Amino acid sequence: MSMALAPAGLPGSAALAVRGPIGSLDAYIDTVARIPVLPREEELKLATRFREENDLEAARELVLSHLRFVVHIARGYSGYGLPIGDLVQEGNVGLMKAVKRYDPTVGVRLVSFAVHWIRAEIHEYVLKNWRLVKIATTKAQRKLFFNLRKAKKNLAWLSAEETRAVAKDLGVTPAEVTQMEQRLSARDVAFDPAPDTDDEESVYSPSAYLPAPDSDPAVAVERDQWDGASSERLKHALATLDERSRTIVTRRWLDDDKKATLHELAAEYSVSAERIRQLEANALKKLKSAMA
Repeated sequence: MSMALAPAGLPGSAALAVRGPIGSLDAYIDTVARIPVLPREEELKLATRFREENDLEAARELVLSHLRFVVHIARGYSGYGLPIGDLVQEGNVGLMKAVKRYDPTVGVRLVSFAVHWIRAEIHEYVLKNWRLVKIATTKAQRKLFFNLRKAKKNLAWLSAEETRAVAKDLGVTPAEVTQMEQRLSARDVAFDPAPDTDDEESVYSPSAYLPAPDSDPAVAVERDQWDGASSERLKHALATLDERSRTIVTRRWLDDDKKATLHELAAEYSVSAERIRQLEANALKKLKSAMA
């Protein structure tokens, strides 16, 4: 694993390059632990620069100063048998999303705001990779997945009394606790077993029974017609907008190449970025009404 996240111009020891040879997770953790935490005033200044001026160097400094917290949170998920390096990387994605959405005027420190985004990305990674089949899809199931193993005192099945106690603590029904316990205890079955797999497993593998998802020509025709009709409705809806609004929506949402930013369009039209945002919002509202 190689992580090079340090920008030029970082103050003090934050200017350290967060870099290590492939597989050097310990070196990465040691390096990010030595990057100092930003004081509240400096954090506010950097967050304001990024929010108002789209200063990417300010955003980079905010991310670097909070990498140690990602490592701390990721270590709490080491019991799921997944590589800690992958958990840290997913947490870093959540941290970057948090920095992008952080509003310094609210008065909350970035680390308090970022915890939710870091955990959300790690949770999603765990749920996708802990088993071949996704076992938690609803909010209640996700809560159970990450709490049931902690609530169980041993590897035995929960008794009826223990099931009710866990359900009460987690705010779910006893039936949901039992269902999740069964899912956690089940073993994966390969969709398409290898040639040397046991004969019984080959007979009962899903690949022997499931049809191809695109095997129904009626569904394919219906999908093509729907896509075509949607494109036509969008074309007519765009025609109802004035030229400036149509250009803004096209370059912000429909351009296959690099999408224009609010500041780029604001410079072209000699208006503020906020004005471009208002025009974009009004145009999208009109498009929604026209396509309804």
